[in-house]
Amino acid sequence: MKRHFFSFALLFCAFLSQETSSPLPRLAFVDKAHYVSAAMQLDDYLPLIDGKRVGVVGNQTSIIGETHLVDTLLSLGVNIMKIYTPEHGFRGTADAGAKVNSGKDEKTGIPIVSLYGKNKKPTAEMLQGIDIILFDLQDVGVRFYTYISTMSYVMEAAAENGLPVIVLDRPNPNGFYVDGPVLKPENKSFVGMHQVPVVYGMTIGEYAKMVNGEGWLKGGITCDLTVIPINNYNRNAIYELPVKPSPNLPNWESVYLYPTLCFFEGSIVSIGRGTETPFQIYGHPDMRGSYTFTPKSTSGASKPLLEGQRCRGENLIEFAHNYLNNTDQLQLEWFIEAYLQLKDKGFFKDYFRLLSGDKQMQRDIENGKSADEIRASWENDLETFKAVRAKYLMY
Repeated sequence: MKRHFFSFALLFCAFLSQETSSPLPRLAFVDKAHYVSAAMQLDDYLPLIDGKRVGVVGNQTSIIGETHLVDTLLSLGVNIMKIYTPEHGFRGTADAGAKVNSGKDEKTGIPIVSLYGKNKKPTAEMLQGIDIILFDLQDVGVRFYTYISTMSYVMEAAAENGLPVIVLDRPNPNGFYVDGPVLKPENKSFVGMHQVPVVYGMTIGEYAKMVNGEGWLKGGITCDLTVIPINNYNRNAIYELPVKPSPNLPNWESVYLYPTLCFFEGSIVSIGRGTETPFQIYGHPDMRGSYTFTPKSTSGASKPLLEGQRCRGENLIEFAHNYLNNTDQLQLEWFIEAYLQLKDKGFFKDYFRLLSGDKQMQRDIENGKSADEIRASWENDLETFKAVRAKYLMY
């Protein structure tokens, strides 16, 4: 009775918010009151984990209302044996790319198993004592954001060890467009495992279904997969997430700008790590621009690029606020303009190839092609991908 009442109360609150909300425009700005994440729909997945030894793949975004998923499930008597955590750690404080250590959750005492470090894919030993895996991470809909890679490895390990996986779906805050070069197989890495574009326009649950259905797991094996859907999800929306998905994506503006600005991580240009506005600005000491900033060591950015150096560049917060009038595509013009200013400074890093997933993009920029010409080179691959994607859309 306790479980059903808790679930009903959450759904009733969500229902009230839906009834009082106005119709959504072509590209809506949506807060957490307008949808019901899968994690909140307890009655849909509690029967699937009842009496089972559960492993939870989660982090600070795995919440029900203002309570962590793990705490909620424990209060309902669910037997959680292990917590598996991705890049940035269980509480979401580790730097990008920093090793995440295993240990125990201080609040619950449950063992934490890191999936970002030596073993990005769970080993058979890590999965011992588990009957089922519950996966709940807030994705941002971009190929090089590593939570989808963690999910793919979890699904693969689960399939190899005969374990079912339940994915609790959450909104994609960049789900309203599809754009960018499609990954070439030779550029596969943890920041790009599958032949998808940079921005793929799918929720993490839809992506899981595609990975499974297209045989993208090792050896073409398939996972015993269940996706619990979101209620009242609108794909053509910008979602203001209730919790920042990682330390350097602190607000909706940074999430909105991330698909384009992350390309700068493969260059000598700073995107504001070590400032109060990461992934909302960009610059370099030798650039022109109306905005200046100086990166400093901070929590979540302990050794930022160009630390202590005064950078000049652009602040894109107002661009984000103008989202209704912006084109729904990667803003390559920013990147090309920065290259033209810094091309004699060794602009590109090797990492750019992994981010773009295609060597051709760097060649095109170096050869002076325009943003429109570069986008045109993606069109055939994008159309092929969209045909695959269409088979797995749930909303």
